[in-house]
Amino acid sequence: MSAEATNPEARSEARPEFRRRGRTRLDLRRLGRAALLGPTSRDRLPDAIGHVAEAHRAHHPDADLSILRRAYVLAESSHRGQMRKSGEPYITHPLAVTLILAELGAETTTLTASLLHDTVEDTEVTLDQVREEFGDEVCFIVDGVTKVEKIDYGAAAEPETFRKMLVATGNDVRVMSIKLADRLHNMRTLGVMRPDKQARIAKVTRDVLIPLAERLGVQALKTELEDLVFAILHPEEYEHTRALIAAHAGERDPLPAIAESVRVVLREAGIHAEVLVRPRHFVSVHRISRKRGELRGSDFGRLLILVGENADCYGVLGELHTCFTPVVSEFKDFIAVPKFNLYQSLHTAFATSDGHVAEVIVRTRQMHRVAEAGVVALGNPYATAAATAAATAAAAASGATAGSAEACADPYEERVDPTRPGWLSRLLDWQQSAPDPDTFWSVLRAELAQDREITVFRADGGAPATISLPGGASCIDAAYAQYGEAAHGCIGARVNGRLTSLTSRLSDGDTVQLLLAHDASSGPSADWLEHAHTPAARIAISSWLKAHPDGAAATTTAARAPLSVVGARGGGGNAVADLPDATVRLAGCCTPVPPDAVAGFVVRGGAVTVHRVQCAAVAQMRSLGRTSVAVHWRATADCRVTLLAESFGRPHLLADLTEAIAREGVEVVSATVEPPVEQRVRHSYTLQLPDATGLPALMRAMRDVPGVYDVSRA
Repeated sequence: MSAEATNPEARSEARPEFRRRGRTRLDLRRLGRAALLGPTSRDRLPDAIGHVAEAHRAHHPDADLSILRRAYVLAESSHRGQMRKSGEPYITHPLAVTLILAELGAETTTLTASLLHDTVEDTEVTLDQVREEFGDEVCFIVDGVTKVEKIDYGAAAEPETFRKMLVATGNDVRVMSIKLADRLHNMRTLGVMRPDKQARIAKVTRDVLIPLAERLGVQALKTELEDLVFAILHPEEYEHTRALIAAHAGERDPLPAIAESVRVVLREAGIHAEVLVRPRHFVSVHRISRKRGELRGSDFGRLLILVGENADCYGVLGELHTCFTPVVSEFKDFIAVPKFNLYQSLHTAFATSDGHVAEVIVRTRQMHRVAEAGVVALGNPYATAAATAAATAAAAASGATAGSAEACADPYEERVDPTRPGWLSRLLDWQQSAPDPDTFWSVLRAELAQDREITVFRADGGAPATISLPGGASCIDAAYAQYGEAAHGCIGARVNGRLTSLTSRLSDGDTVQLLLAHDASSGPSADWLEHAHTPAARIAISSWLKAHPDGAAATTTAARAPLSVVGARGGGGNAVADLPDATVRLAGCCTPVPPDAVAGFVVRGGAVTVHRVQCAAVAQMRSLGRTSVAVHWRATADCRVTLLAESFGRPHLLADLTEAIAREGVEVVSATVEPPVEQRVRHSYTLQLPDATGLPALMRAMRDVPGVYDVSRA
């Protein structure tokens, strides 16, 4: 069952770097017969991998193919006599997988490992033999894609195999590249399986492999896998979509004429561009039909415009929006803000004079290669520039071609890969805390179902400076991503400088400051699970709640006991007004203390109310034309002040604050504790200080109480 584009010939033209025009389609039966005959000469490549060599040389003209010949000879001899359920010799499977990768532009090491990827699993070949013959790099990749023994793991074999592959992918993404190509060829030949087994394999492909292909940016594999899964799991919708495409094939397609109009516009603007009509694949047609209802001719494809430089992409965009009527809601700039899977393009759409709407993708040729092949197009991402230069120099000194030397690091040492995507780092972290295969399997599917990635910045400037999270993540997820299990004591967060609750969702580009309690008994509450999206956070919270069944309820209880409120306004204290016999009062709105700069105003009854000069009441009085009265402080040091403390609710908070105030030798005249709102509590204290100079130290002592995030003058 084929899941090519709606027009396979057109797809071939839209992807010139993956399939040369005129290349014959791979005939597995003919290759099977050639494989059984073996190589005709030790000095030339076997005929059976001629297609692989041709596709590989199209991307790597100087590649040394001798290692491929040796890998094929070992694979063919070890698989000789084995047959696939479809009836072909087994060697046709690694050949087909290798051809898929070769057409995507994989480098020689990947193709070598691909030819050998089933030898250790299904034959007598050992990893030591692979290492001795082909080196550590190939051995590591082959080991990464080799399944664990079912006899050892039983029903857990499949999840444990994926765990092993993902851990290996963390050190070398080429492991997953081979797995994706392997699954694609198996899906192409799935028709010989029982329907129930087809459905089981298709569901795993849908839930795990397709999301992984999306995250690694291998769109060429992802789209075909989607179509194959669609045909198996949704046969009725698939047949309906096939009928829509077949009906469209007999109608006039408006896109070629629109493409020609675009070519004329760009040619007149002096922009060198290649304009192609790119048919939609089956799943894409199905999705757009559900979105728009009745489809028009232009809905069955999109225009793909390839240019040389990034600036040309925006030049094309300007011409399209100038000469046609743009559909503003369809514009997306994935060049300035790339997707988390390396994808870069400009997306737009415009309406023609006859009412057709054409969707357009604009990208450079390099962007196109990465968009189609993803991590496969990166070659060996672990070879440093220095190592590559050294390998090239060594090859030149020995008379070899520059492309024949590949720099390899030791695959058994953990690699520091700055290009490793955030989702993969998160996955590698949380899988260590999920020893149960069922938990790992279910959480993995939930993690891969997240189809959007955001990046937030740490306000403390620590390393790393950014945190990658799935779309919809909350401050709780950020806390566990940054602090691990220490996030159990997180009591709040500031997002973009503003205080917010831990349950608040984060957006791409937010700056996050997480506030931790110093109390070792602090822990998460059960409702955190409702707002945690990352597996690491959910596993850590669940583990803590399970270990502290009685502590969860206590941590959710906020301080609620209000104390009796005593008027915050006191007498004049040590403030003296320059009015004989006037009664002086310190304003309750700002409670000035020495040595604050103050101003007084006469109120009803002849009393003078003293405010700090920064108080809003002073500006209001002066705007009304009220004349201020000069006020000075007596030499005595004692004073009265009102402080506001803002904190997160937790047990014993009021007692701890009162104790901190008492340690500073300060008398509490009155206090008010408001009921908590969104886990935040506001305290108001009127205090009698023996010495005004001790006010800064008092405020610092109150801020040091766990849970208190701000203390200010009233």
